[in-house]
Amino acid sequence: MSDERPPLKLMNPGPVTLSERVRAALLGADLCHREPEFAVLQAELRRRLEEVYPPAARDFTAVLLTGSGTAAVEAMVGSLVPRGGHALVAANGVYGERMAAMLEAQGKTAHVARATWTEPMNLGLVEQFLSRERAISHVLAVHHETTTGRLNDIAALAALCRRTGARLLLDCISSFGAEEIDFEGWGLEACAGTANKCLHGVPGVSFVLARRDALAAGRSGATSVYLDLFRHDAEQRRDSVAFTPAVQACHALAEALRELADEGGWRDRHARYAGLTRQLFEGLRAQGVAPLLDGAAPSSVVLTAYRVPAGYDYASLHEHLKAAGFVIYAGQGRFDQEIFRLAVMGAIDAADIARLLAACAAFWSRRARVA
Repeated sequence: MSDERPPLKLMNPGPVTLSERVRAALLGADLCHREPEFAVLQAELRRRLEEVYPPAARDFTAVLLTGSGTAAVEAMVGSLVPRGGHALVAANGVYGERMAAMLEAQGKTAHVARATWTEPMNLGLVEQFLSRERAISHVLAVHHETTTGRLNDIAALAALCRRTGARLLLDCISSFGAEEIDFEGWGLEACAGTANKCLHGVPGVSFVLARRDALAAGRSGATSVYLDLFRHDAEQRRDSVAFTPAVQACHALAEALRELADEGGWRDRHARYAGLTRQLFEGLRAQGVAPLLDGAAPSSVVLTAYRVPAGYDYASLHEHLKAAGFVIYAGQGRFDQEIFRLAVMGAIDAADIARLLAACAAFWSRRARVA
């Protein structure tokens, strides 16, 4: 008798547990990236990414990169914020702070409107910066801040940008494909996304959806050869590539995007995530586990964060749940070891959530308390 366990269910916020059809797509044909067969695949990827949110297809172009989501964010920030320019970052977590660090590394001026990580963006401080610092050309923010699981109020931020004409760049790494993104209503100049989150692909491919007029204007602020959106866009528009892409990851992303369309698109994925997240939220609340963020309901449907109950430690919880077939995620920064985070992306269903809740209940009931 085999003692092999079934594959782990990944409850971390990417990479995700793959569906069988996406896993099979990794065995797609070996392609040379300079041949027409890859050009066809690349064109499909760009078109499908532009059509995930249909209103975006009119004015936005998808620019593909080989790299993680951070590569896409850095390419967006580095290319679209002018050299010597000023940008404002609305930060309330690790990923907002990371964008500020990118600006500083690029030699650009970063103004940062900080908020406590458990609080919404500090829009009052954003308004003060925009009123006082007239050199600010761009405002940067994270749509879904997975540090805490907060879905930020981008509509309110966008309204402040419109008053001064500042252009909005958005990190949508953990929201693209599952949360609403109002490209026109928010007046986005660009947003960054990745394959291995809500789109259910594999790591290795990321992208920026940027306004065509912003790319055509050639306002290049790039301080990198590799992470220059203008270079990548120019090559991809002529069915070529600037550098060697992750071909097999492209096969997987194409299949993941086909699967998303077959399942009804981002709205249906949002609804499925919402049901799973509500099941988790209510189940853990019934077990006496408190969410990190105040509120009677989760902020985002993608990921929720919970406080490790007093008397227990994260490491023991992680190992117990891994033995039960689930990988969870620790906190970041000052929340390290204080919280655990659970995402519902990928091939996860209600039966998986029920098994996870049962495993949690078994952990709390055993003698797992620490002194």
